[in-house]
Amino acid sequence: MEKLVLQNASVSIENGELISYKIADHEFIHQKGSPGWRNADTEMFPIIGPTNEADFQVKTEKGYAIQDQHGLLRELKYELNEQTDIAANYIKSYTANTNVLNSKFPNKSTVENLIWPYDFTFKKQYKLTADGLVITFVVDGEKGMPFMLGYHPAFKLVTEKPTVETREQRISLSEILAVGSRAYQVKDCAEVVLHDKKRLKIKTEGFGNFMLWTEVSNMVCVEPITFYPYAVEASELHKGFMKLEAESKEFKVYLTPEN
Repeated sequence: MEKLVLQNASVSIENGELISYKIADHEFIHQKGSPGWRNADTEMFPIIGPTNEADFQVKTEKGYAIQDQHGLLRELKYELNEQTDIAANYIKSYTANTNVLNSKFPNKSTVENLIWPYDFTFKKQYKLTADGLVITFVVDGEKGMPFMLGYHPAFKLVTEKPTVETREQRISLSEILAVGSRAYQVKDCAEVVLHDKKRLKIKTEGFGNFMLWTEVSNMVCVEPITFYPYAVEASELHKGFMKLEAESKEFKVYLTPEN
């Protein structure tokens, strides 16, 4: 387990997963084993959405890819590339058309192997600063490769009526729960504030949207996304792809505690 410490802030990372972000004694991250979700964070790549509704097939310019919900990146293991007292860098690599065993098979999925017709590397970089925690994602691959990206962190809730606030609206936990598994859409938005016992600003670069999900009252996932997958039919998920305009593209998430 990697640990970053700066002043009264600390970050714990396990196999690339953010499992703790504490300021003094306040924990912002949902803890594994608590009700709601078995993870603390993950990434959705190169697809976001319910691919099971399209027989797990996603259209690309190189033919159909076989993807389970939210893509195959989560099935790959991070390697720690570099670490300092306040930063840690991880990487995952994939070779085009390599079969990846689907951990959901056979209990939660009918497809055993996942496949993507493009090479890529995916970097996840943490840096603890005086203002907060910065998480940077870098997608490297073939120019023109289609993809979606979503970051899927879960935040711990301790009050009865937490809210997620944008400049235009205040979204209650009950509103998020009411949407269910589809997740609550927040369009054309690069910054929200999670208001619970403490306020946490979540600012992004490169994503452009959020979706909010939970099925319990003790946590909420505030997920920066490049595309909301329920905006189209599952068979048309390819319409939500962006493409690598160069050999790499960078995305950022800033987690900034507020008084």
